[in-house]
Amino acid sequence: MQIRRGATVALAALTAGLLTGAFPAPAVAAATPTATPLPLTQVADVVSAGDRVFVSGGRSSTDVVVTSATGALVGTLADLPGPTDLLLSADRQTLYVALPSANAIAAFDTGSLIESARYDTGVGECPSSLALTGRYLWFGYGCDQWGGNIGRIDLGRQPARVTTGMATTQDFYGAPLLAAASQNRSVLLAGQAGLSPASVYAYAIGAGGTLTLLRANDWTAIGSNLQDISLDPTGTTVYTAAGAPYEVQAFPFADISIPSATYQTGAYPNAVEVSRDGSRIAAGADATYAPDVFLFRSDGTALAQFELGDELSPGALAWAPNGARVYAVSYDWTGANPATLHVLPVPAT
Repeated sequence: MQIRRGATVALAALTAGLLTGAFPAPAVAAATPTATPLPLTQVADVVSAGDRVFVSGGRSSTDVVVTSATGALVGTLADLPGPTDLLLSADRQTLYVALPSANAIAAFDTGSLIESARYDTGVGECPSSLALTGRYLWFGYGCDQWGGNIGRIDLGRQPARVTTGMATTQDFYGAPLLAAASQNRSVLLAGQAGLSPASVYAYAIGAGGTLTLLRANDWTAIGSNLQDISLDPTGTTVYTAAGAPYEVQAFPFADISIPSATYQTGAYPNAVEVSRDGSRIAAGADATYAPDVFLFRSDGTALAQFELGDELSPGALAWAPNGARVYAVSYDWTGANPATLHVLPVPAT
């Protein structure tokens, strides 16, 4: 088993290097990607605090695995009921962990790895996705079909105040996907997963943390089987990764009808993440025997692509804060091998 895994990783690294080199100038040869097997078989999310990387094991797990920036195992946040979505505070000193199996959200100090708070979201809420705009921690929740909605935790109050049912003008099939803009506290994006055609909803955040629906996408514009969403730092561009079409799409936040840019990934796009400065896009796909991770400039120019050896977990992409690395987590769908954290160097341009 170890020999097979090593061969797979080596082939993935070689393929990544060849594929990266296949792009024309100004791409510059980057360092070799690395792969670290994790004590997890499935994964839900990955985030980078700079010096540490956090990977959650999903609803069937009890752990969030912690590694160094280069992928070396550091520790584990254990005994957590089904950790799914992960989110870092603006200063990267606090990690928020969605715990749908416990109807709660936990907060950890990213340095000491000690739990600093736990917020009860209410029985039957199942918070599964997270977004942050200043003092407001937003969560997409829903345990049953057509029971989804958006909740809010006001971190500026002591004790923090939890409010549910914030989306009053539409229903969500399940827990909506959420995305916020790091430099714009007045907007929030929600994605309708589990339905075809898919939908996204643009909200304005008003005084006191109220939500007002601004617009939804044009019919069929997003495609089907929505897997991941993202916003650029200024909150002016929406990014979507859906099972179809076979490309990640960008839309103006002000008019979610016609893509302003597309990013070719091949079949079944399932992840999209914008760099901290908004200049580059990481996109992923679940295509078998094809590249899994793609790096682009925001204008759609291709920078690099990588083959992971196993399948990219939906939404499991993260940029390092300095933009020098992208983290991707793959899994073996048979369950025979552990999930793997891939550290992908970003070509200098």
